[in-house]
Amino acid sequence: MKAELSYVHRFIPGADRTTLLLLHGTGGDEGDMLPLGRTISLGSPILSPRGKVLENGMPRFFRRIREDVLDLHDLKYRSGELSEFVREASTEYGFKLDSTVAVGYSNGANIAASILLLGLLPLSGAILFRPMAPLVPDQLPDLNGVPIFVSAGTNDPLIPGEETSRLANLLQRTGAEVVLNWESAGHGVGEGEVERARGWFQTRFVASARAQDARP
Repeated sequence: MKAELSYVHRFIPGADRTTLLLLHGTGGDEGDMLPLGRTISLGSPILSPRGKVLENGMPRFFRRIREDVLDLHDLKYRSGELSEFVREASTEYGFKLDSTVAVGYSNGANIAASILLLGLLPLSGAILFRPMAPLVPDQLPDLNGVPIFVSAGTNDPLIPGEETSRLANLLQRTGAEVVLNWESAGHGVGEGEVERARGWFQTRFVASARAQDARP
């Protein structure tokens, strides 16, 4: 199946080395995260799919039984399905999986965390806004040295702080280099928070790539 048929999506070429995989929250679509992605990295290629699951007409990346209970069977299935799409897209559009950073919000952050914890894609990093620990795998993957920026709201009515801390702990146990950022905020993401994520990304990916290119 061709990549353009497996998910409704947008792909925007870019000159930079690192591709951003943008994953929207409940009710978003393939255009929802584009402004955020461009703030984080103006020059990166962007792949932005729309979730296939509908909840009361709103796109999501996987089902949930109720607001605070995820459908783990569907989560695992959809994580594999989305990972296969990203692989197809990398071939079709010519970007490298190991130079791809997932940027997810809420539902999108949770499926990104699931893909990481299940070891489904060799992502080079992730930025996760308002995530929880979506699952605990039978065996943790080796994510040694993978940089991950996790951002949570101390007043988030949907994601308890201990859930975000549990995810950060799981990711640290894989060997990932986790930055856990706490904001005095609710479930929404503010401009200052995005700027902090942008600074982290620029330091970890853009500056390091330039340093590598400058080596004789």
